[in-house]
Amino acid sequence: MPGVTIDKNHCKGCELCVKACPQQVLSMSTDITVRGYFYAQMHDPSRCIGCTICALTCPDAAIEVHTNGTSYVLFQY
Repeated sequence: MPGVTIDKNHCKGCELCVKACPQQVLSMSTDITVRGYFYAQMHDPSRCIGCTICALTCPDAAIEVHTNGTSYVLFQY
């Protein structure tokens, strides 16, 4: 099952990944980081297809996607 790891200390809370996710598995947390930002988190990991769109849209490179052997390609890059 694919999954997303978000480094909350590098996330500045821009919400670009939340808006870009086609499966709507990401949301903003209610906790605040030490830098004073709300950070992105996975709220429904079972719906993640490992498309990496969230990682590609993150301007801070705070998101890493793990596909575990299966990778779905939504776009040809």
